[in-house]
Amino acid sequence: MTLDNLLGVSLERVQADAASIARLLEAAQSSLTDAQLPNLSSEGRFDMAYKAIMQTANAALQAYGFRTLTSKPGHHQTMIQTLPRTIGLDSATMVLLDQMRKQRNVIDYSGDLVSESLAAEAIKQAGALLGMTRAWIRTHKPHLLP
Repeated sequence: MTLDNLLGVSLERVQADAASIARLLEAAQSSLTDAQLPNLSSEGRFDMAYKAIMQTANAALQAYGFRTLTSKPGHHQTMIQTLPRTIGLDSATMVLLDQMRKQRNVIDYSGDLVSESLAAEAIKQAGALLGMTRAWIRTHKPHLLP
């Protein structure tokens, strides 16, 4: 599968925009910082960490010149599953992030509680993804960073 195969199905081509990517990375950092607030519930920390993962994955996709079609279902899944193609994320980590996406959906619709360990893992993965994405952009698309 290439990203071009997803054009019109779940992706559209965009011009990579440094300002948009910077805003997404700043938002991801802010979400990650909020996820680490000790007064938040484990559900709140998990939600904020997941939001940071999505913002980071969106920045990676846009840096690569694509954006999800949010009018189509599955745009969170697409953002996660394209990370190996955009920033070279290993498939095991992509699968883990996709499992978190699925778990988030279950939690949102069932009211299930989030364990402390799941919240901590989401925070860890969000931080790692943010660092990896920044490094990839710095190496491969330095003109997109301030």
